[in-house]
Amino acid sequence: MNMLIREVPADERPRERMLQYGAEALSHAELLAILLRTGTLAESAVGLARRILCESGGLRGLVDMSREQLTGIKGIGDAKALQILAGIELGRRLAKSALTERVTIRSPKDVAELLSEELRYLQKEHFVCLFLNTKNHVLAQETLSMGSLNASIVHPREVFRAAIKRSSASIVCVHNHPSGDPTPSPEDVSLTQRLVEAGSIIGIEVLDHVIIGDQRFISLKEQGFM
Repeated sequence: MNMLIREVPADERPRERMLQYGAEALSHAELLAILLRTGTLAESAVGLARRILCESGGLRGLVDMSREQLTGIKGIGDAKALQILAGIELGRRLAKSALTERVTIRSPKDVAELLSEELRYLQKEHFVCLFLNTKNHVLAQETLSMGSLNASIVHPREVFRAAIKRSSASIVCVHNHPSGDPTPSPEDVSLTQRLVEAGSIIGIEVLDHVIIGDQRFISLKEQGFM
């Protein structure tokens, strides 16, 4: 039988452990348990959190779950589902908040640092554009398509329509590979070349196309594909 949170030694309770050691010392389940606040009559908040992570397939799966999917897990009602979704949304917004600090893109690493946490856990491919001014400051960020597990569909006219609307001097294209492997596919290379050609005609340079994997990224420019 699972122990209730009040039966767990104080130094093993997530809130007490966070106070003593800091958030970085806690496991995924412990952090999730703090968001949940309480467990059920049958299990502690930590036990419930572990089961949620198991049934969702871990953090990667949890990020993509809807309220309906969460409430389908035993012990999760609307209140707990909304607490989880609010925590995930705060994380997404934090990942985007750097844009307000006038980010400058100097290298593929800058792109990866800006977008990796936002994209790496998504279960579908998201094609994102960064719109830059003449000093390579990020003017805006926009997700232009969400594809299937294996492909992201985007047309050059959608990319450059958005770029022109923002008076962009140049753009950086970014998308994620849900597999975690950022190796470019033939379709990635073909799309990149089409975008570069269209940009040269319009007068908006495509500086790079960066593919985000799980803790890895690849620049198609550095790989010689553009």
